[in-house]
Amino acid sequence: MTYENDSRERLIECAKKEFLEKGFAKASLRSISSAAGLTTGAVYFFFKDKNGLLGAIVDEPLANIYAVLKQHYSDEAEEDFSVYKHVEGDHDELADLLIPKLYADHDAIMILLDKSAGSKYENVVDDIISMTDSYYIRLAEHYAAAVPDKRVNEYMLHWFSHVQINAFVHLITHISDEQTALREIKPVMDMLVDCWMKYILIDK
Repeated sequence: MTYENDSRERLIECAKKEFLEKGFAKASLRSISSAAGLTTGAVYFFFKDKNGLLGAIVDEPLANIYAVLKQHYSDEAEEDFSVYKHVEGDHDELADLLIPKLYADHDAIMILLDKSAGSKYENVVDDIISMTDSYYIRLAEHYAAAVPDKRVNEYMLHWFSHVQINAFVHLITHISDEQTALREIKPVMDMLVDCWMKYILIDK
């Protein structure tokens, strides 16, 4: 590892600790650089600013999460609702793909969820909910087309988007062990799918 790469990695590790302890808004670039044995100028050299430093910690984990969700939503959009019947465990693949991504860098995800106020990432949960909404409205309309005299309950759809994403937020902020998280989230997902199928459509 070159000196520059080593310095950059030290800054990232020290920043991770500082953000976890104090949150983004109260984190000090001076404290971070001092802990790394460098000057604040090194922060600006490598990352431009504090948001850039936070991005070096969270961008890759966040991109991995978006990739899993987009693939899952895309696969669901192909569902044939004229024959589909939900059975227990038929959405386990989402948990099997998403939980390892969430726990691969638990500290980075905790910073995103709980310590990013004041940063450009502070609305990340709302952004994911909005993305979920945009995918699920198409899925729900596809479902409604297969059920005569029904239409999408848009309020319920938005509510379910919140509940689904917040189920994962609650999981990662309360359970630190990946295997336990994987076990606990699967029955939650079965319940959510059952409720989605039952309540997402209403009479025209």
